[in-house]
Amino acid sequence: MPETSKRIPKDYRSDLKPVWCAGCGNFGTLTAMTQALAELEIDPDRMIMTSGIGCASRFPYFMKGYALHGVHGRALPVAIGMKAARPELTVIVVGGDGDGFSIGGGHVAHTARKNVDITYIVANNSIYGLTKGQTSPTSSIGQLTATSPFGATDPPINPVMQLLSADASFVARGYTGQPKELRELILRAIKHPGFAIVEALSPCPTFNKAMSFQWLNERVIPIPATHDPRNRLAAFALAMEEGKFYTGVFYENPRPTYHEYKKVLEERAGRFEDDTAGIRELFSDFA
Repeated sequence: MPETSKRIPKDYRSDLKPVWCAGCGNFGTLTAMTQALAELEIDPDRMIMTSGIGCASRFPYFMKGYALHGVHGRALPVAIGMKAARPELTVIVVGGDGDGFSIGGGHVAHTARKNVDITYIVANNSIYGLTKGQTSPTSSIGQLTATSPFGATDPPINPVMQLLSADASFVARGYTGQPKELRELILRAIKHPGFAIVEALSPCPTFNKAMSFQWLNERVIPIPATHDPRNRLAAFALAMEEGKFYTGVFYENPRPTYHEYKKVLEERAGRFEDDTAGIRELFSDFA
């Protein structure tokens, strides 16, 4: 591509057509994602994407650039390895609520602790769609699914509250029915230095007809302009409100990334290696 040419969303789409069900919210996330990447003018050859298993985890097939479709719940460890090996690349992870907050839930807190500079987009449809409609960790109490035909009994996980508890350095929620706003959140997440995660409310018209676009349209509202994203307690208060889904940036806490800490440690290790006399003295104790 000539240096003077502006990138467009199509530059990030592969030749494969998405195989999601008609009306799936993932189409909105794909649109928002490619628009954000085009606006940032990220070279597809300088980007790598990984995913776990699920409907949203098919994303890598539909994107240009390096990609790896991993195993269920292990997208974040793979992404950490990618960033560790090639820190200059933009690393993006995509998956669903089951992949991210059930089998892969344990990896979220540790990725947040390390503050690895990766972006994680979680499509939350409150159902296991790919495997035909089982209860997911975000399914609501009483929800009828293939594995809870008389109603789910477990209280749902609140992804935003969980992420705030883990002190992820960028926490946001978008809605696939509002691709323009979702694009802006993804754009900000990619630009954020550190672990940035965006929950994308993503209706599944096939297996979760209760959480429809119409239902969400009546409950999705933007975070008040007066909210300070540096205030984690205020972010918790917004996340805890019932009967509504706030969208926008809940929390943003710029702090040193994993690679910044790593660089300091490497410098310390280098100084120790230069101290050959000190090393000899240390090993003389074991001679």
